[in-house]
Amino acid sequence: MKTQRDRFSGKIGYVLAVAGSAVGLGNIWRFPYLAAKYGGGMFLLVYLILMLTFGYALIVSETALGRMTQKSPIGAFLTFGKSRGHRFGGWINAIIPMLIVPYYSVIGGWVLKYLFEYLRGNVQELAADSYFTGFTSSATEMELWFLLFAVLVFAVIFAGVKKGVEMISKIMMPLLVVLAVIVAIYSVTRPGAMAGVKYFLIPDLENFSWMTVVAAMGQMFYSLSIAMGILYTYGSYMKKDIDIEASTKQVELFDTGIAVLAGLMVIPAVFAFSGGDAAALQAGPSLMFITLPKVFASMGFGTGAGILFFLLVLFAALTSAISLMESCVSTFVDQTGWSRRRSTGVMVVVMVVLGSASALGFNILGFVRIFGMSILDFFDFLTNSVMMPIAALATCALILKVVGLSNIAKEVQISSAFKRRNMYNFCMKYIAPVFLVIILLSSIANVLGWITM
Repeated sequence: MKTQRDRFSGKIGYVLAVAGSAVGLGNIWRFPYLAAKYGGGMFLLVYLILMLTFGYALIVSETALGRMTQKSPIGAFLTFGKSRGHRFGGWINAIIPMLIVPYYSVIGGWVLKYLFEYLRGNVQELAADSYFTGFTSSATEMELWFLLFAVLVFAVIFAGVKKGVEMISKIMMPLLVVLAVIVAIYSVTRPGAMAGVKYFLIPDLENFSWMTVVAAMGQMFYSLSIAMGILYTYGSYMKKDIDIEASTKQVELFDTGIAVLAGLMVIPAVFAFSGGDAAALQAGPSLMFITLPKVFASMGFGTGAGILFFLLVLFAALTSAISLMESCVSTFVDQTGWSRRRSTGVMVVVMVVLGSASALGFNILGFVRIFGMSILDFFDFLTNSVMMPIAALATCALILKVVGLSNIAKEVQISSAFKRRNMYNFCMKYIAPVFLVIILLSSIANVLGWITM
Protein backbone atom coordinates (compact mmCIF):
# COMPACT_ATOMS: atom_id res chain seq x y z
CA MET A 1 0.00 0.00 0.00
CA LYS A 2 1.43 3.35 -1.04
CA THR A 3 1.86 5.79 1.86
CA GLN A 4 0.77 9.40 1.46
CA ARG A 5 3.67 11.73 0.70
CA ASP A 6 4.62 14.26 3.37
CA ARG A 7 3.76 17.89 2.64
CA PHE A 8 4.72 21.31 3.89
CA SER A 9 1.76 22.94 5.62
CA GLY A 10 1.93 25.97 3.36
CA LYS A 11 3.98 28.64 1.62
CA ILE A 12 5.73 29.98 4.74
CA GLY A 13 6.89 26.52 5.77
CA TYR A 14 8.23 25.82 2.27
CA VAL A 15 10.01 29.18 1.88
CA LEU A 16 11.67 29.00 5.31
CA ALA A 17 12.74 25.39 4.74
CA VAL A 18 14.30 26.19 1.35
CA ALA A 19 15.84 29.38 2.73
CA GLY A 20 17.26 27.29 5.56
CA SER A 21 18.87 24.95 3.07
CA ALA A 22 20.33 27.87 1.11
CA VAL A 23 21.59 29.81 4.14
CA GLY A 24 24.54 27.81 5.44
CA LEU A 25 28.25 27.88 6.06
CA GLY A 26 28.85 29.00 2.47
CA ASN A 27 27.10 32.30 3.22
CA ILE A 28 29.03 32.89 6.42
CA TRP A 29 32.62 32.01 5.54
CA ARG A 30 32.75 31.73 1.75
CA PHE A 31 30.76 34.77 0.61
CA PRO A 32 32.68 37.40 2.67
CA TYR A 33 36.02 35.94 1.62
CA LEU A 34 35.17 35.92 -2.10
CA ALA A 35 33.60 39.38 -1.92
CA ALA A 36 36.73 40.79 -0.30
CA LYS A 37 39.06 39.06 -2.78
CA TYR A 38 37.16 39.73 -6.00
CA GLY A 39 36.16 43.36 -5.93
CA GLY A 40 33.91 44.04 -2.93
CA GLY A 41 30.94 45.99 -4.27
CA MET A 42 31.57 44.77 -7.83
CA PHE A 43 31.44 41.16 -6.67
CA LEU A 44 28.18 41.85 -4.83
CA LEU A 45 26.64 43.51 -7.92
CA VAL A 46 27.65 40.65 -10.25
CA TYR A 47 26.40 38.10 -7.72
CA LEU A 48 22.98 39.77 -7.54
CA ILE A 49 22.63 39.87 -11.34
CA LEU A 50 23.56 36.19 -11.68
CA MET A 51 21.28 35.11 -8.85
CA LEU A 52 18.27 36.91 -10.34
CA THR A 53 18.81 35.25 -13.75
CA PHE A 54 20.91 32.07 -13.79
CA GLY A 55 20.13 31.16 -10.18
CA TYR A 56 16.42 31.87 -10.57
CA ALA A 57 16.16 29.62 -13.62
CA LEU A 58 17.76 26.63 -11.89
CA ILE A 59 15.72 27.03 -8.68
CA VAL A 60 12.46 27.15 -10.64
CA SER A 61 13.53 24.17 -12.78
CA GLU A 62 14.31 21.81 -9.90
CA THR A 63 11.31 22.92 -7.83
CA ALA A 64 8.89 22.51 -10.74
CA LEU A 65 10.26 19.05 -11.61
CA GLY A 66 9.90 17.98 -8.00
CA ARG A 67 6.31 19.17 -7.73
CA MET A 68 5.42 17.83 -11.17
CA THR A 69 6.67 14.30 -10.45
CA GLN A 70 6.10 14.19 -6.67
CA LYS A 71 9.50 12.50 -6.43
CA SER A 72 12.99 13.11 -5.13
CA PRO A 73 15.76 13.34 -7.82
CA ILE A 74 16.02 9.72 -9.00
CA GLY A 75 12.27 9.24 -9.27
CA ALA A 76 11.90 12.63 -10.96
CA PHE A 77 14.37 11.73 -13.73
CA LEU A 78 13.01 8.19 -14.18
CA THR A 79 9.48 9.57 -14.58
CA PHE A 80 10.56 10.77 -18.03
CA GLY A 81 12.46 7.67 -19.15
CA LYS A 82 14.57 4.72 -18.01
CA SER A 83 17.64 5.32 -20.16
CA ARG A 84 21.17 5.43 -18.78
CA GLY A 85 21.13 9.20 -19.14
CA HIS A 86 18.02 9.50 -16.98
CA ARG A 87 19.45 7.14 -14.38
CA PHE A 88 22.75 9.02 -14.32
CA GLY A 89 21.03 12.40 -13.94
CA GLY A 90 18.84 11.17 -11.11
CA TRP A 91 21.56 9.34 -9.22
CA ILE A 92 24.16 12.09 -9.37
CA ASN A 93 21.64 14.58 -7.97
CA ALA A 94 20.75 12.08 -5.23
CA ILE A 95 24.28 11.04 -4.26
CA ILE A 96 25.62 14.59 -3.86
CA PRO A 97 23.81 15.31 -0.55
CA MET A 98 24.81 11.85 0.75
CA LEU A 99 28.47 12.83 0.27
CA ILE A 100 28.11 16.41 1.50
CA VAL A 101 26.15 16.00 4.73
CA PRO A 102 28.77 13.83 6.56
CA TYR A 103 31.71 16.21 6.09
CA TYR A 104 29.41 19.22 6.51
CA SER A 105 28.42 17.80 9.89
CA VAL A 106 32.08 17.55 10.87
CA ILE A 107 32.36 21.31 10.35
CA GLY A 108 29.06 21.70 12.20
CA GLY A 109 30.77 19.93 15.09
CA TRP A 110 33.53 22.54 15.02
CA VAL A 111 30.89 25.26 15.33
CA LEU A 112 29.33 23.49 18.32
CA LYS A 113 32.74 23.19 19.98
CA TYR A 114 33.54 26.89 19.54
CA LEU A 115 30.09 27.95 20.78
CA PHE A 116 30.61 25.76 23.85
CA GLU A 117 34.01 27.33 24.54
CA TYR A 118 32.68 30.88 24.14
CA LEU A 119 29.87 30.05 26.57
CA ARG A 120 32.61 28.99 28.98
CA GLY A 121 34.28 32.38 28.50
CA ASN A 122 37.45 31.07 26.82
CA VAL A 123 37.68 33.98 24.39
CA GLN A 124 41.46 34.45 24.69
CA GLU A 125 42.25 30.73 24.41
CA LEU A 126 40.26 30.49 21.16
CA ALA A 127 42.26 33.38 19.69
CA ALA A 128 45.58 31.52 20.01
CA ASP A 129 47.16 30.44 16.72
CA SER A 130 47.53 26.86 17.94
CA TYR A 131 44.00 26.33 19.27
CA PHE A 132 42.29 25.23 16.06
CA THR A 133 45.09 22.90 14.95
CA GLY A 134 45.26 21.46 18.45
CA PHE A 135 41.53 20.76 18.40
CA THR A 136 41.49 19.16 14.94
CA SER A 137 44.51 17.00 15.78
CA SER A 138 42.56 15.31 18.60
CA ALA A 139 40.66 12.31 17.20
CA THR A 140 38.50 12.04 20.34
CA GLU A 141 37.45 15.71 20.27
CA MET A 142 36.75 15.71 16.55
CA GLU A 143 34.63 12.57 16.70
CA LEU A 144 32.73 13.70 19.80
CA TRP A 145 31.62 17.07 18.42
CA PHE A 146 30.83 15.62 14.98
CA LEU A 147 28.54 13.03 16.58
CA LEU A 148 26.84 15.62 18.78
CA PHE A 149 26.01 17.73 15.73
CA ALA A 150 24.81 14.61 13.86
CA VAL A 151 22.45 13.74 16.74
CA LEU A 152 20.82 17.18 16.45
CA VAL A 153 20.30 16.69 12.71
CA PHE A 154 18.80 13.21 13.04
CA ALA A 155 16.49 14.27 15.87
CA VAL A 156 14.83 16.72 13.47
CA ILE A 157 14.72 14.24 10.57
CA PHE A 158 13.10 11.53 12.70
CA ALA A 159 10.31 13.99 13.57
CA GLY A 160 9.24 14.25 9.92
CA VAL A 161 8.61 17.05 7.42
CA LYS A 162 6.00 19.16 9.24
CA LYS A 163 6.95 18.44 12.85
CA GLY A 164 10.69 18.33 12.16
CA VAL A 165 12.06 20.12 9.08
CA GLU A 166 9.32 22.76 8.81
CA MET A 167 9.02 23.47 12.53
CA ILE A 168 12.77 23.88 13.10
CA SER A 169 13.00 26.14 10.04
CA LYS A 170 10.20 28.37 11.34
CA ILE A 171 12.04 28.74 14.64
CA MET A 172 15.66 28.98 13.53
CA MET A 173 15.41 31.15 10.42
CA PRO A 174 13.81 34.19 12.13
CA LEU A 175 16.28 33.83 15.01
CA LEU A 176 19.14 33.62 12.51
CA VAL A 177 18.05 36.89 10.89
CA VAL A 178 17.78 38.66 14.26
CA LEU A 179 21.22 37.43 15.34
CA ALA A 180 22.74 38.39 11.97
CA VAL A 181 21.39 41.93 12.27
CA ILE A 182 22.72 42.28 15.84
CA VAL A 183 26.20 41.01 14.96
CA ALA A 184 26.31 43.10 11.75
CA ILE A 185 25.40 46.29 13.66
CA TYR A 186 28.07 45.53 16.24
CA SER A 187 30.64 44.86 13.52
CA VAL A 188 30.04 48.00 11.43
CA THR A 189 30.21 50.24 14.51
CA ARG A 190 33.77 49.16 15.40
CA PRO A 191 36.45 51.87 14.96
CA GLY A 192 37.79 51.71 11.41
CA ALA A 193 35.01 49.39 10.19
CA MET A 194 33.44 51.86 7.73
CA ALA A 195 36.27 51.34 5.26
CA GLY A 196 35.20 47.71 5.04
CA VAL A 197 31.54 48.69 4.65
CA LYS A 198 32.33 51.00 1.73
CA TYR A 199 34.54 48.42 0.03
CA PHE A 200 31.83 45.76 0.34
CA LEU A 201 28.77 47.80 -0.68
CA ILE A 202 30.01 50.37 -3.22
CA PRO A 203 30.89 48.97 -6.69
CA ASP A 204 34.17 50.17 -8.21
CA LEU A 205 34.86 49.27 -11.85
CA GLU A 206 38.59 49.24 -11.15
CA ASN A 207 38.02 46.17 -8.98
CA PHE A 208 36.24 44.23 -11.75
CA SER A 209 37.84 41.26 -13.54
CA TRP A 210 36.68 38.09 -15.30
CA MET A 211 37.46 36.17 -12.11
CA THR A 212 34.87 38.36 -10.35
CA VAL A 213 32.24 36.77 -12.61
CA VAL A 214 33.61 33.23 -12.25
CA ALA A 215 33.83 33.48 -8.45
CA ALA A 216 30.34 35.01 -8.19
CA MET A 217 28.93 32.21 -10.37
CA GLY A 218 30.51 29.56 -8.19
CA GLN A 219 29.27 31.18 -4.98
CA MET A 220 25.74 31.68 -6.31
CA PHE A 221 25.63 28.03 -7.37
CA TYR A 222 26.97 26.86 -4.00
CA SER A 223 24.78 29.19 -1.94
CA LEU A 224 21.33 28.52 -3.44
CA SER A 225 21.34 24.73 -2.84
CA ILE A 226 21.21 24.06 -6.58
CA ALA A 227 22.07 20.52 -7.77
CA MET A 228 21.99 18.99 -4.30
CA GLY A 229 18.69 17.15 -4.68
CA ILE A 230 17.14 19.45 -2.06
CA LEU A 231 14.98 21.52 -4.39
CA TYR A 232 13.62 18.40 -6.11
CA THR A 233 12.73 16.94 -2.72
CA TYR A 234 11.21 20.09 -1.26
CA GLY A 235 9.36 20.72 -4.52
CA SER A 236 7.81 17.26 -4.19
CA TYR A 237 6.51 18.28 -0.73
CA MET A 238 4.99 21.48 -2.15
CA LYS A 239 1.23 21.76 -2.57
CA LYS A 240 -0.07 22.68 -6.02
CA ASP A 241 -1.53 25.97 -4.79
CA ILE A 242 1.83 27.36 -3.62
CA ASP A 243 3.17 30.03 -6.00
CA ILE A 244 6.53 28.71 -7.26
CA GLU A 245 7.63 32.03 -8.75
CA ALA A 246 6.77 34.11 -5.69
CA SER A 247 8.35 31.53 -3.38
CA THR A 248 11.54 31.57 -5.46
CA LYS A 249 11.70 35.37 -5.21
CA GLN A 250 11.39 35.15 -1.45
CA VAL A 251 14.13 32.52 -1.22
CA GLU A 252 16.37 34.74 -3.38
CA LEU A 253 15.66 37.69 -1.11
CA PHE A 254 16.27 35.70 2.07
CA ASP A 255 19.50 34.13 0.84
CA THR A 256 20.88 37.42 -0.50
CA GLY A 257 19.90 39.27 2.66
CA ILE A 258 21.81 36.80 4.83
CA ALA A 259 24.82 36.87 2.47
CA VAL A 260 24.92 40.69 2.67
CA LEU A 261 24.55 40.56 6.46
CA ALA A 262 27.37 38.00 6.58
CA GLY A 263 29.54 40.37 4.59
CA LEU A 264 28.68 43.19 7.00
CA MET A 265 29.39 40.92 9.97
CA VAL A 266 32.78 39.76 8.76
CA ILE A 267 34.41 42.24 6.35
CA PRO A 268 34.14 45.45 8.45
CA ALA A 269 35.27 43.63 11.61
CA VAL A 270 38.32 42.10 9.90
CA PHE A 271 39.11 45.42 8.17
CA ALA A 272 39.03 47.19 11.54
CA PHE A 273 41.15 44.48 13.17
CA SER A 274 43.72 44.33 10.35
CA GLY A 275 43.94 48.04 9.60
CA GLY A 276 42.16 47.71 6.25
CA ASP A 277 44.03 44.67 4.94
CA ALA A 278 41.64 42.62 2.76
CA ALA A 279 44.22 39.81 2.66
CA ALA A 280 43.39 39.12 6.32
CA LEU A 281 40.13 37.57 5.08
CA GLN A 282 41.36 34.02 4.55
CA ALA A 283 39.35 31.31 2.81
CA GLY A 284 37.28 28.65 4.53
CA PRO A 285 37.87 27.41 8.09
CA SER A 286 40.79 29.72 8.80
CA LEU A 287 38.48 32.76 8.53
CA MET A 288 35.86 31.45 10.95
CA PHE A 289 37.99 29.48 13.38
CA ILE A 290 41.27 31.44 13.43
CA THR A 291 40.85 35.03 12.16
CA LEU A 292 37.45 35.87 13.67
CA PRO A 293 38.32 34.55 17.17
CA LYS A 294 41.28 36.95 17.08
CA VAL A 295 38.91 39.77 16.12
CA PHE A 296 36.52 38.86 18.95
CA ALA A 297 39.38 38.68 21.46
CA SER A 298 40.38 42.25 20.53
CA MET A 299 36.90 43.56 21.31
CA GLY A 300 35.61 44.70 24.67
CA PHE A 301 32.50 42.58 24.16
CA GLY A 302 34.40 39.68 22.64
CA THR A 303 32.78 36.84 24.58
CA GLY A 304 29.27 38.07 23.81
CA ALA A 305 30.13 38.67 20.15
CA GLY A 306 31.60 35.17 19.90
CA ILE A 307 28.51 33.58 21.47
CA LEU A 308 26.12 35.46 19.17
CA PHE A 309 28.20 34.76 16.06
CA PHE A 310 28.67 31.03 16.62
CA LEU A 311 25.03 30.60 17.69
CA LEU A 312 24.05 32.19 14.37
CA VAL A 313 26.47 29.95 12.47
CA LEU A 314 25.12 26.90 14.31
CA PHE A 315 21.58 27.71 13.19
CA ALA A 316 22.79 28.17 9.59
CA ALA A 317 24.75 24.90 9.68
CA LEU A 318 21.87 22.96 11.20
CA THR A 319 19.21 24.14 8.74
CA SER A 320 21.44 23.30 5.78
CA ALA A 321 22.47 19.91 7.16
CA ILE A 322 18.83 19.07 7.88
CA SER A 323 17.88 19.91 4.28
CA LEU A 324 20.70 17.76 2.91
CA MET A 325 19.71 14.85 5.15
CA GLU A 326 16.03 15.21 4.26
CA SER A 327 16.90 14.85 0.57
CA CYS A 328 18.89 11.68 1.34
CA VAL A 329 16.10 10.12 3.41
CA SER A 330 13.47 11.01 0.79
CA THR A 331 15.53 9.24 -1.89
CA PHE A 332 15.63 6.01 0.11
CA VAL A 333 11.90 6.21 0.88
CA ASP A 334 11.03 6.77 -2.80
CA GLN A 335 13.39 4.20 -4.30
CA THR A 336 13.09 1.34 -1.81
CA GLY A 337 9.64 1.77 -0.32
CA TRP A 338 11.20 1.68 3.15
CA SER A 339 9.68 3.59 6.04
CA ARG A 340 11.04 7.00 6.97
CA ARG A 341 12.52 5.54 10.17
CA ARG A 342 14.35 2.74 8.35
CA SER A 343 15.63 5.13 5.67
CA THR A 344 16.92 7.48 8.35
CA GLY A 345 18.65 4.53 10.01
CA VAL A 346 20.53 3.79 6.79
CA MET A 347 21.67 7.39 6.63
CA VAL A 348 22.89 7.14 10.23
CA VAL A 349 25.33 4.48 9.05
CA VAL A 350 26.41 6.53 6.01
CA MET A 351 26.83 9.61 8.18
CA VAL A 352 28.93 7.87 10.84
CA VAL A 353 31.21 6.10 8.33
CA LEU A 354 31.91 9.01 5.97
CA GLY A 355 31.77 11.68 8.67
CA SER A 356 34.21 9.80 10.88
CA ALA A 357 36.57 9.40 7.93
CA SER A 358 36.45 13.17 7.34
CA ALA A 359 36.96 13.94 11.04
CA LEU A 360 39.83 11.47 11.45
CA GLY A 361 41.45 12.75 8.25
CA PHE A 362 42.91 15.56 10.38
CA ASN A 363 44.61 13.18 12.81
CA ILE A 364 44.60 9.35 12.71
CA LEU A 365 43.92 9.23 8.95
CA GLY A 366 46.02 12.30 8.22
CA PHE A 367 48.34 10.22 6.04
CA VAL A 368 45.49 9.73 3.53
CA ARG A 369 45.84 12.37 0.81
CA ILE A 370 43.80 12.41 -2.40
CA PHE A 371 45.23 14.74 -5.06
CA GLY A 372 47.08 16.36 -2.16
CA MET A 373 43.85 17.00 -0.25
CA SER A 374 42.60 15.75 3.10
CA ILE A 375 39.55 13.47 3.08
CA LEU A 376 37.21 16.34 3.99
CA ASP A 377 38.69 18.69 1.39
CA PHE A 378 38.47 15.99 -1.27
CA PHE A 379 34.76 15.36 -0.59
CA ASP A 380 34.19 19.12 -0.75
CA PHE A 381 36.04 19.42 -4.09
CA LEU A 382 34.37 16.33 -5.59
CA THR A 383 30.82 17.40 -4.73
CA ASN A 384 30.95 21.18 -5.17
CA SER A 385 33.41 21.56 -8.01
CA VAL A 386 32.75 18.46 -10.12
CA MET A 387 29.47 16.70 -9.33
CA MET A 388 27.19 19.70 -8.78
CA PRO A 389 27.84 21.41 -12.13
CA ILE A 390 27.40 18.04 -13.88
CA ALA A 391 24.16 17.41 -11.97
CA ALA A 392 22.81 20.82 -12.97
CA LEU A 393 23.78 20.17 -16.60
CA ALA A 394 21.78 16.92 -16.37
CA THR A 395 18.76 18.92 -15.19
CA CYS A 396 19.16 21.37 -18.09
CA ALA A 397 19.39 18.48 -20.57
CA LEU A 398 16.30 16.81 -19.09
CA ILE A 399 14.24 19.98 -19.46
CA LEU A 400 15.51 21.05 -22.89
CA LYS A 401 15.50 17.61 -24.56
CA VAL A 402 12.77 15.64 -22.79
CA VAL A 403 10.37 17.57 -20.55
CA GLY A 404 10.22 20.76 -22.60
CA LEU A 405 10.20 24.37 -21.48
CA SER A 406 6.46 24.59 -22.20
CA ASN A 407 5.68 21.79 -19.71
CA ILE A 408 7.76 23.47 -17.03
CA ALA A 409 5.78 26.65 -17.72
CA LYS A 410 2.49 24.72 -17.35
CA GLU A 411 3.59 23.39 -13.96
CA VAL A 412 4.67 26.81 -12.73
CA GLN A 413 1.50 28.48 -14.06
CA ILE A 414 -0.74 26.18 -12.01
CA SER A 415 -0.19 28.64 -9.18
CA SER A 416 1.98 31.43 -10.66
CA ALA A 417 1.74 34.16 -13.28
CA PHE A 418 5.31 33.25 -14.35
CA LYS A 419 6.16 36.84 -15.24
CA ARG A 420 9.80 35.98 -15.84
CA ARG A 421 9.00 33.17 -18.28
CA ASN A 422 10.85 34.72 -21.25
CA MET A 423 13.94 35.33 -19.13
CA TYR A 424 13.68 31.79 -17.76
CA ASN A 425 13.56 30.29 -21.26
CA PHE A 426 16.55 32.36 -22.42
CA CYS A 427 18.60 31.41 -19.35
CA MET A 428 17.85 27.70 -19.71
CA LYS A 429 18.64 27.65 -23.43
CA TYR A 430 21.75 29.77 -23.52
CA ILE A 431 23.01 31.05 -20.15
CA ALA A 432 22.79 28.07 -17.79
CA PRO A 433 24.59 25.45 -19.94
CA VAL A 434 27.47 27.82 -20.77
CA PHE A 435 27.88 29.07 -17.20
CA LEU A 436 27.76 25.55 -15.77
CA VAL A 437 30.56 24.43 -18.09
CA ILE A 438 32.60 27.50 -17.07
CA ILE A 439 32.10 26.72 -13.37
CA LEU A 440 33.10 23.08 -13.88
CA LEU A 441 36.22 23.79 -15.95
CA SER A 442 37.42 26.73 -13.84
CA SER A 443 37.03 24.77 -10.60
CA ILE A 444 39.00 21.81 -11.95
CA ALA A 445 41.66 24.12 -13.42
CA ASN A 446 41.98 25.82 -10.04
CA VAL A 447 42.62 22.55 -8.22
CA LEU A 448 45.15 21.49 -10.86
CA GLY A 449 46.94 24.81 -10.41
CA TRP A 450 46.28 26.09 -13.94
CA ILE A 451 44.47 29.17 -12.61
CA THR A 452 44.27 30.80 -9.18
CA MET A 453 40.91 31.64 -7.70
